[in-house]
Amino acid sequence: MKFNKIYVELTNICGLACSFCPSQKPPTSTMSLKTFEDVLIQIKPYTKIITYHMFGDPLTLSNLKEYLDLTLKYNIQVELVTTGYYLNKFDLNLFLHPAIRQINFSLNSFNKNDMNMTLDQYLEPMFKICDLKLKNKIHNFVNFRLWNLNPKKKSYKFNTEVIQKIENKFNLYLDIENQESIRLENQIKLHFDNYFQWPSLESTNNTNGTCYGLKSHFGILSSGDVVPCCLDSNGYIKLGNIHESSLDKILNSKRSVDIINGFKDNKAIEELCKKCTFKHRFNEDISIY
Repeated sequence: MKFNKIYVELTNICGLACSFCPSQKPPTSTMSLKTFEDVLIQIKPYTKIITYHMFGDPLTLSNLKEYLDLTLKYNIQVELVTTGYYLNKFDLNLFLHPAIRQINFSLNSFNKNDMNMTLDQYLEPMFKICDLKLKNKIHNFVNFRLWNLNPKKKSYKFNTEVIQKIENKFNLYLDIENQESIRLENQIKLHFDNYFQWPSLESTNNTNGTCYGLKSHFGILSSGDVVPCCLDSNGYIKLGNIHESSLDKILNSKRSVDIINGFKDNKAIEELCKKCTFKHRFNEDISIY
């Protein structure tokens, strides 16, 4: 059993309150370095790539370098997903760390919060990281994400401002019509996507379908709870806990196997999976219960 990546949530603390994110219900928690190292040992046979993210922002952790050093020790690569809000807490050279495969900046968090900085101040450290990457010929990826598209174009003004500043920075004219990804520089891209709805047990959706949960990925929350999907930030589908059972045992449990087999048959077994609309992206035919 191999996975493209495993989501290892270092912390569920974000510090922002974006309207497109779910309200966090579990108590705030941070995975200790000791637990994190144990996780790395257990996941090494399963993947070469992890993401420090489920709900929280890993950059809220002042000792982020210690987590990166441990990741490198076990020859695993990491993808950082961050709002970018906390970048100025760090020496930006940290983001050239050899464990980092990719950095994703979620730009739409800026206009969904009352930030105590201007857009220029917000983007400046991200642009500096790009400069450092290019100057030092670091082979990692930097992605600017605008995942806020919708038919009503409610973020049109903000997106236009961001795109203009990116154009000025990289001395480009960006034709964004019908584009999903635009190359800005070597291994630096601007990505577009639609808003998605986080799954909720309160949703009226009730559909079958398939999903990549437990196929391409799964998640380990900062509490140690193992979940089948990167969107189950509240741990509704708790397959087990790494403090109580081995990862191998959790992934081969009856509940995990039932989920996997269900998706193979285009069936959502778990209640949260039935409620989830994100799986519609993977299904041409949607059957209604």
